[in-house]
Amino acid sequence: MRKKFELKTEDQIRKMRVAGLLTAKALENVRAAIVPGVTTLELDQIAEQTIRDGGGRPNFQLVPGYYHTICASINSEVVHGIPSNKTLQPGDLISIDCGAEVDGWNGDSAFSMVVPGGDAELAARRQLQSDVCEGSLWAGIAALAKAKRLNEVGVAIEDYIAERGSWGILEQYVGHGIGRSMHEDPAVFNYRVRDAGPKVEPGLCLAIEPMITSGKQNTSVAEDDWTVVTRDGGDGAHWEHSVAVHSKGIWVLTAPDGGVSGLARFGVTPISLD
Repeated sequence: MRKKFELKTEDQIRKMRVAGLLTAKALENVRAAIVPGVTTLELDQIAEQTIRDGGGRPNFQLVPGYYHTICASINSEVVHGIPSNKTLQPGDLISIDCGAEVDGWNGDSAFSMVVPGGDAELAARRQLQSDVCEGSLWAGIAALAKAKRLNEVGVAIEDYIAERGSWGILEQYVGHGIGRSMHEDPAVFNYRVRDAGPKVEPGLCLAIEPMITSGKQNTSVAEDDWTVVTRDGGDGAHWEHSVAVHSKGIWVLTAPDGGVSGLARFGVTPISLD
């Protein structure tokens, strides 16, 4: 957690906002296409077309050995699921992770949702899990707005989740810094750690991304060497936003409204640099 990392200028943050909005647009288009019978490869193509049409590059394709625009993880697949010809079924819990690079700056964001239809009770349980995960993301972002040290974000995320049931929090996979590269230092934990973390100061840009399971947090990597699956078969949910700290406050770069609606219930108002 003590590795050096670049603090961004306000002009650089504005450039990251462009990449963040294109990432958000790609995810918006993917979300609109999620229906029973669609394949995750079709969703991948929608995201790639959106990013390229917007003048960007899919930054997941810049990761060595990965050739897609999104990660699409279904049910017991928590993160890093590879798009394929597998079709979505009613009631599936799917997580979509995506990123765009524009003019050398990166955005990274993810959401989970329940595919319409299927067993109502199962769908409700999965929706609750997604809601808890999303809420913990906003709790972490709200904590960042007032934090002195970075792991106050992880404390807020863990507390939010613990207060809302028995969920597993992935420990092997965490958030990260973001900027000229999609993955930069520092690490952003989703739970308490002994190290308080680096100082929170203007120019700090992060991808905050809680990942929770319906059972235990233990996972394995599938034979494809990418997909992270729960060992007990429990469902996984994943939410993520790229966030910038600047001289006037915070700005959620991958939220179209800058984070206004998500942060309202925490009494935090994000501030745009536009």
